[in-house]
Amino acid sequence: MRAGKSGAVFTPVQFLDFGTRAGVDQALSRLAKAGTIRRCGRGLYDIPRSHPWFGTLSPDPESAARAMAARGGHRLQPTGAASANLLGLSEQVPAKMIYLTSGGARKMKIKNMPIELRPGGRRQMAMRSKLSAMVAGALRSLGRGKVSPARLNGLRDRLTERNRQELRRDLPLMPAWMHPLIHHLITKKEEP
Repeated sequence: MRAGKSGAVFTPVQFLDFGTRAGVDQALSRLAKAGTIRRCGRGLYDIPRSHPWFGTLSPDPESAARAMAARGGHRLQPTGAASANLLGLSEQVPAKMIYLTSGGARKMKIKNMPIELRPGGRRQMAMRSKLSAMVAGALRSLGRGKVSPARLNGLRDRLTERNRQELRRDLPLMPAWMHPLIHHLITKKEEP
């Protein structure tokens, strides 16, 4: 647990190498009662993080969503609004964390933050690159002609060569109207 990323959420399934499911559940329950770990939802635990000013911090919502999806062996991708914000294509911050999953729909709350997993479309979930899925979702949520050239150029400037290759590889899975925008992103900026 401590070897994982700070704020990461984990499930009992991740510890089945150490014993039976009942034994793992009992050990996690004891650790939670002792305050070593925190139960953040049904079958979800984390190591509480603290901040000098804010005290004990809430679990990371994305980590909780990833743990929920991983429990069933499903893939996970952020939806368009969250992706647009993360990529710098929009300044709007979603009030509710919604993710697409290759599994079924689920809802939960981590503190006061609602988290929802929605089944994603076959094409959306077929993209091999998380970045490609985020870019396609962000463009879809913003709509045709709604992305400012300045923001698109800002994203292009932050992409690495590997990112460009990932976008190029997943381009056939994206709608045709996105192709010119993706071509703009994968074309390196001309040096003066």
